Amino acid sequence: MEQQKGISKDTKKSSHRLAGISSMVGTTIEWYDFFIYGAAAALIFNKLFFPDLDPLTGVLAAFATYTVGFIGRPLGGIVFGHFGDKVGRKSMLLLTLMLMGIPTVLIGLLPTFETIGYWAAVFLIILRFVQGMAMGGEWGGAVLMAVEHAPEGKKGFWGSLPQASTGAGLLLASLTLGAVSLLPEAALLSWGWRLPFLASILLLGVGIYIRVKVPESPDFEKVKAKAEEVKIPALQVFKNHPKQVILIILARAAENAWFYIASTFALAYTTTQLGLPRQEILFATICGAAVIMFMTPLCGHLSDKVGQRNMFMFGLFVLALYCYPFFSMLSTKDPVLVWTAIVVAIGVVFPIMYAPQAQLFAREFPAEIRYSGISISVQFAGILGGGLAPMIATKLLSIGHGNPYLISMYIAGMAIVAIFCTCFMQKDPKPLYRQAPVQKTKLEGLPEN
Repeated sequence: MEQQKGISKDTKKSSHRLAGISSMVGTTIEWYDFFIYGAAAALIFNKLFFPDLDPLTGVLAAFATYTVGFIGRPLGGIVFGHFGDKVGRKSMLLLTLMLMGIPTVLIGLLPTFETIGYWAAVFLIILRFVQGMAMGGEWGGAVLMAVEHAPEGKKGFWGSLPQASTGAGLLLASLTLGAVSLLPEAALLSWGWRLPFLASILLLGVGIYIRVKVPESPDFEKVKAKAEEVKIPALQVFKNHPKQVILIILARAAENAWFYIASTFALAYTTTQLGLPRQEILFATICGAAVIMFMTPLCGHLSDKVGQRNMFMFGLFVLALYCYPFFSMLSTKDPVLVWTAIVVAIGVVFPIMYAPQAQLFAREFPAEIRYSGISISVQFAGILGGGLAPMIATKLLSIGHGNPYLISMYIAGMAIVAIFCTCFMQKDPKPLYRQAPVQKTKLEGLPEN
């Protein structure tokens, strides 16, 4: 009997490790696909798909196609969340991985404006929308597989691993784009820009191979065993949990906006507005992405000690204080200060908020509608935050006549709203080491076991 128990325990430990690592690897591939588009939109797509527009308007148009991906994410959250709660987390993760990778490869094969005119932009928008739907369904499944497999007291850490994949995906995308950016301008615009997109086919094969090996979530298995499935999960989310949905949307929007301001908008702002070399900014982004990979698990581990809600709120306070110095440092054009500003923004400020989100948001919903609940909430936050942030920042920069002070006020205001909303989320449970031990009652006259 003891041996069977030991095997069961070892199997469970292996299961949650495999779930956490595979979620991180698979999500890294999906973030690579998503980020390579964002970087290309900031640096290249205005010339390839909107060459008739002036430089600033062309960048704005390229960011508009970028935003389409965020519009598709809530729909993906609803559709894949529904089937994730009904059919299972694992099957949806495989499907979303393919729906992310295949459009990325097709973008790499897409004719440009020079060949088919504005039809090129139309096809680009369609493929970006499919990408957005896939990402909208993928995040919820990935974090749930990690969190629901993880043991109590360590859910913050294991749930942070798929979050750390944001840094890995950004690192891969930045390295790949940085490599092709070394090509002469003519070669880059002719065929070089296609290589990062076509490379996704290799990553897709790796991701599918890894995710096939992961067992289904134990929480979902319990829901199936007890026949607790909900007929239309999304309807139950909006009907019975509207407060949780609104709180998560407003709380997460600030972090999401900040990340895309620091990683995507800053790339366009520093190269076009400030005239800084593209390679220097890409290098800073690469360094920031590398720091994310280490900071996110660290913050996830710390969140198990201090609580996910406390960690998230602390990160929002740091954001509110840092957004103005961030743009001030960029405006100096000093290479060291610019590098420091971007690395701290992406690699330090962002992970403090991002790491605890998986467990923080997951516990707002019961298991039978959890995939739908967190997917819908987080992806609507993506539109309000990341999807609109580069466009809003570009417009605010224009209103401020090139001075980014309005962008700082915009981000700080969102952080304050997010802090207020987080106060109304579930309080952090006491960490395991602070919980009172269970007292065993010894019956008089009976020997102790």
